[in-house]
Amino acid sequence: MEAHDYHINLNWLSDRKGLLSSPELDEAAPGIDTSLEVATPPDFPKGMPGIWSPEHLLTAAVSSCLMTTFLAIAENSKLDFVSFTCAAKGTVDTVEGKLILSEVELSPVVTIKLEHDRDRALRIIQKSEAACLISNSIKSKITMTPSILVQG
Repeated sequence: MEAHDYHINLNWLSDRKGLLSSPELDEAAPGIDTSLEVATPPDFPKGMPGIWSPEHLLTAAVSSCLMTTFLAIAENSKLDFVSFTCAAKGTVDTVEGKLILSEVELSPVVTIKLEHDRDRALRIIQKSEAACLISNSIKSKITMTPSILVQG
């Protein structure tokens, strides 16, 4: 696979808040505001509640990468599933004197139509976690507790 570039522009707005945008997203969705406000989270001095933080975005990147990887592998495996959801928790801690996102806990739930697909769905979600580009790119510990439900 060839290298891919992703461009992000960040403009400081005020206080501890900025505005993220991407020229690729803007070009693909003309007339739609694809920008995203980001700020220091309220856990830190002068943090701002109710705005996405870098910590939220990194946790979301791990979770959304798991989903997109799952969708690709499930499609290639012809897994008939009804839904995919994933709760995620990113933990910030001090390690060796530095604040880091020390762990991301993923709790994906895949709902399938047929019981006989349960083991295959579990293998696909585990394969997806192992193949996730974002998880493989960060040093945070990634834990996953998948659930497979049968539509009933």
